[in-house]
Amino acid sequence: MYLSLRRPALLAVAAIGIALAGCSGQGSMRAAVKAEKDRNTAPSFTLKDATGRTVQLADYKGKVVLLNFWATWCGPCKIEIPWFIDFEQRYKDRGFAVLGVSMDEDGWETVKPYLEAKKVNYRVVIGTDEVADLYGGVSSLPTSFVIDRQGKIASTHVGLVSKSVYQDDIEQLLENRGQVAERTAPAAGGN
Repeated sequence: MYLSLRRPALLAVAAIGIALAGCSGQGSMRAAVKAEKDRNTAPSFTLKDATGRTVQLADYKGKVVLLNFWATWCGPCKIEIPWFIDFEQRYKDRGFAVLGVSMDEDGWETVKPYLEAKKVNYRVVIGTDEVADLYGGVSSLPTSFVIDRQGKIASTHVGLVSKSVYQDDIEQLLENRGQVAERTAPAAGGN
């Protein structure tokens, strides 16, 4: 009898763990910020935001960007959104931006009311399968890419990771601003 009472509890704990790992596909994957020489350029795309304005990833060059693929029905995505709202507020004056890519099939009909209810303070676009394919065929939500000021992917996070992991990535990339300027400045006396 003891085992039969514990089994539903164990199944419930397992189900919660699976739900927190990601809405589909594999579990969480932690990748540290890559060395600059190992970073690939983030694929370019053009999509529309909630106001109908065109958004291009190239518009964000020079900023550190957290590019987040998500959906309104994704439990782990709902956990991350308040963190991203906080990051946008905290770091926007230091050259940082969050860009959300909603993968909701019914588009703005579902997404706009969700953004308003959650008071999302960063830009969101409706993604397409083509854009997801550019980023390796995003098969699990949430999937996030932290992009450096040169438009290169510095880290990738599949599934739910802790807020501190994102914060560490963002702060590390924001602090590299002076080093980037040194490397790109012309040499003294050069033409």
